[in-house]
Amino acid sequence: MSHDLDSQAFRGLGRLCVDVAENCIISAPDPTGMERIEARFHGSAFDLHRHDTYSIGVTLHGVQTFRYLGATRHSLPGQIIVLHPDELHDGGAGTEDGLRYRMLYLEPSLMLGCLDGASLPFVRDGVVTDTAFCATLLSALGPLEQELDELFVDDFLTQLMQSLTRHAGQPAKPITKTAWRAATLARDYLTENLTRPVRSGELEAITGLDRYALSRHFRAAFSTSPHRFLVMRRLQCARRMIAAGEPLAQIAIEAGFSDQSHFIRQFKKAFGMTPGRWSSLVHGSTAKAA
Repeated sequence: MSHDLDSQAFRGLGRLCVDVAENCIISAPDPTGMERIEARFHGSAFDLHRHDTYSIGVTLHGVQTFRYLGATRHSLPGQIIVLHPDELHDGGAGTEDGLRYRMLYLEPSLMLGCLDGASLPFVRDGVVTDTAFCATLLSALGPLEQELDELFVDDFLTQLMQSLTRHAGQPAKPITKTAWRAATLARDYLTENLTRPVRSGELEAITGLDRYALSRHFRAAFSTSPHRFLVMRRLQCARRMIAAGEPLAQIAIEAGFSDQSHFIRQFKKAFGMTPGRWSSLVHGSTAKAA
């Protein structure tokens, strides 16, 4: 099974080594709202952290061990990890053999068209065994060095949402049109103004709702608060600048943080490691996705 997964995940990736002797993270070129990575680790990789995207991935080699929803979980090669937005988790290799996995980070906003007025599906177990679901994921995670075609992404998201809903185990709660409209307007405004402070009054003026109603609607739609959403978009911008090799002190200011210490605290809280450690994992490997 593990060999078959290697064949699917690494098809066309002759430039990437297939052992896990080196701790590294390889990122792919992706459309806005999606991020695909491959990670290879020995031992503990990430401290407890949370981010506002779905984290959905496939274990390719070794045992993937992580704490999630109050329990320790284990994912074997071929199994799928599904982490809901804004839920605390950590991660690392469960054996001395090391760990290799591929992960998709997906902003809930991309799922709006697939939800049909329902809330985000919640897969409580965190680890899923489903051959068809795995094949769907690998269709996007396999060609890591390639940009994903827009039509492919549309179909992929539809199939992905169907799989998530199937494994959620309970019907999604409906969300009112008012909630969707307000949350979407606020999300777009925050995205357009991520590098500067945004006041509550601005969002009230944009959405027509008071700040407390907007906070409820935003969390119902995207499983996070407007403030967390803004911070996470800044951090995603920062990770792109890290990949481009910009100095960390400069990144902190350009991404909208008050200073470098604030940037470092928020980065570790969101990703389970410091920006310096992230930079070393991204740039320390000679094998990177084009």
